[in-house]
Amino acid sequence: MPKKINLPLQETDLMALKAGDRVLLSGVVYTARDAAHKRMIEQKKEGIPFPIDLTNQVIYYVGPTPAKPGMVIGSAGPTTSGRMDLYTPRLLEAGLKGMIGKGYRSEEVKQAMIKHKAVYFGAVGGAAALIARSIKSSEVIAYEDLGTEAIRKLTIENFPVFVINDAHGGDVYQEGVAQYKS
Repeated sequence: MPKKINLPLQETDLMALKAGDRVLLSGVVYTARDAAHKRMIEQKKEGIPFPIDLTNQVIYYVGPTPAKPGMVIGSAGPTTSGRMDLYTPRLLEAGLKGMIGKGYRSEEVKQAMIKHKAVYFGAVGGAAALIARSIKSSEVIAYEDLGTEAIRKLTIENFPVFVINDAHGGDVYQEGVAQYKS
């Protein structure tokens, strides 16, 4: 049975999560991919604040396709997360508590998640149209010039994910490999 969590993430919820847990997320998440991450970090270096308050928030690594008539959003499958690893520790320092994507994270990001008490969720790649059904609203809030990579505010309901990396250092990928090696 999946755990149901309302966003923004509360420390008690996130600290109770373990690698491998199935979760249904509801609330607000923000989208951002490589170009938005790069711009946020560059602007921060120039003294420009982040376009969103990252405190306890979750970023979904996605570049959704345009919505079809009558739909809130087009396909919205996860992007490979490693492309954001260069920027992630700085965002975790700023209060980010969760990320949704696919694939492995660097050791630096995993250590930053432990230090800043954060979690990395996996969404199932290849199920983009199905995932989009959990998205109830979508609004561009920053970097509109980036098109599909603009930062969006999404309202989600029962968005299916699983915990890849927990705040305690658990890693479902490493644990899975270890099971088959023994």
